[in-house]
Amino acid sequence: MFKKVCLFSGNANPALAGAIAGYLETPLSKIKVQRFSDGETFCEINENVRGVDAFVIQPTSSPVNDHVMELLIMADTLRRASATTITAVIPYYGYARQDRKVAPRTPITARLVADLITSAGADRFVSMDLHAGQIQGFFDMPSDHLYASPVLVEHMRKAFPNPEEVVIVSPDAGGVERARAYAKRLGTTLAIVDKRRSKPNVAEVMSLIGDVRGKIGVLLDDMVDTAGTLTQGARLLLDCGAKRVLAYAVHPVLSGPAIKPITLRLVYEAKRAVKIPVVGLGGIEKAEDVLEYMIAGASAVEVGTASFSNPAACINILDALRKTCTNNKINDINSLIGSFRVDSC
Repeated sequence: MFKKVCLFSGNANPALAGAIAGYLETPLSKIKVQRFSDGETFCEINENVRGVDAFVIQPTSSPVNDHVMELLIMADTLRRASATTITAVIPYYGYARQDRKVAPRTPITARLVADLITSAGADRFVSMDLHAGQIQGFFDMPSDHLYASPVLVEHMRKAFPNPEEVVIVSPDAGGVERARAYAKRLGTTLAIVDKRRSKPNVAEVMSLIGDVRGKIGVLLDDMVDTAGTLTQGARLLLDCGAKRVLAYAVHPVLSGPAIKPITLRLVYEAKRAVKIPVVGLGGIEKAEDVLEYMIAGASAVEVGTASFSNPAACINILDALRKTCTNNKINDINSLIGSFRVDSC
């Protein structure tokens, strides 16, 4: 039977493409995307696509350049195979932050990628929560800009039934419009983190505009890359009196050192805690990373889904850390164990 619509997936996120295909009750079309030994990308479609409407599902996540090339090559392959239309479905649009010249001799790479996708043969562009809405204007084709707000707002309403105890926080000036829209729909107040960047991927939080004392601070961002903005913003909110800090992000890029500050972070419930969402003590670079926060005054520990908020349990965790830490941290561990034993008396 002739198919009018075909769904294709590259190597960026086949699980997402499979979920979309399952929801639409349409199987993914057969395509082979592989690399030669020198790194070149090769694409071959293993079914007839003449006259069909083709949808290429390919977020340009890390490694960005490889996935952008896959997208371009798949679009070119479909065009040469006589597909009627080609829709580039790019949930996460890489290079979106380079949407303007920030200095005299810098590129506008978001426009360059848009031109490449157009030249490759795409007829329509679909993305979600672009870093800047004006990127749609870079494409000389129809575009659909989707938003995750219906899903996130629904989750927030269930998580925070009392809007008076919640503050939606924009982590920078660029996200104020987004945060204001969420705050309006939830009926909460708004706060803004004043942030300065000394260089790319390095954020320095300066001050907070708004009041979060005694409330739950909800940081809202479109993407989390190295998590510098997120973690520094969280610390600022805690220092300003927030009783708890949570974060919502549409695109968790989590590149480079991002995992460490997120998986080892200070969390305020009734008192300070260290959250380590791993099994046992595996999955972190060094056991010393845990100590950085425990030495800072942590009085409760969470490992995976288990919570250890009493001194005896914390002593057990420290005993386990002592077996894996280097010698220069043993004294710190012994001191912490002594302090917990004093607290338990």
